[in-house]
Amino acid sequence: MSSTAQPRRGNTRQRIQDVALELFAEQGYEKTSLREIAEHLDVTKAALYYHFKTKEDILVSLFQDLARPIDELIAWGETQPPTLEAKKEILRRYSDALAAAAPLFRFMQENQATMRDLSVGETFKSRMMRLLELLKQPEGTMTDRVRCFTAIFAMHAGMFALRDVEGDPEEKQEAILEVATDLMVQAQGVTE
Repeated sequence: MSSTAQPRRGNTRQRIQDVALELFAEQGYEKTSLREIAEHLDVTKAALYYHFKTKEDILVSLFQDLARPIDELIAWGETQPPTLEAKKEILRRYSDALAAAAPLFRFMQENQATMRDLSVGETFKSRMMRLLELLKQPEGTMTDRVRCFTAIFAMHAGMFALRDVEGDPEEKQEAILEVATDLMVQAQGVTE
């Protein structure tokens, strides 16, 4: 494993997910085989098949595990009044969820064609549309909708653009969140 990976401790299933995600990100989803995943884990293919029958099964399980905080955020956001403070809190919590799921988002960025072809890609798109609905003003202009969408996109893009830039990770995350929040606030027609 690379020195930047943060493997989760625990059971074989989690180890399979960690190694698979690292290999998918490094080599690409299509170029990674179940055999390679098993070899990196030093387990038999039969042991791997016990947990996952296909690469897509591994990927789906990763999305289910790592996307849970995003689903919880959306569920929370849907119970909140559409105030500016609630929307700021949604962005703050989304920033934390992105930071926690950074390897998964790295995979998504580097395997966009694969994401379009797999069921998890549609599921992720659906999540982003629900998140956008929580941020935008119902009567907002198209420009305001673009600002809200760009706020979300800025969080994704900023995470990748700054990953190799020198600096404190928390400071980078705060800067990205500040830019995203500024865009969303503009979309609400509020000047701070």
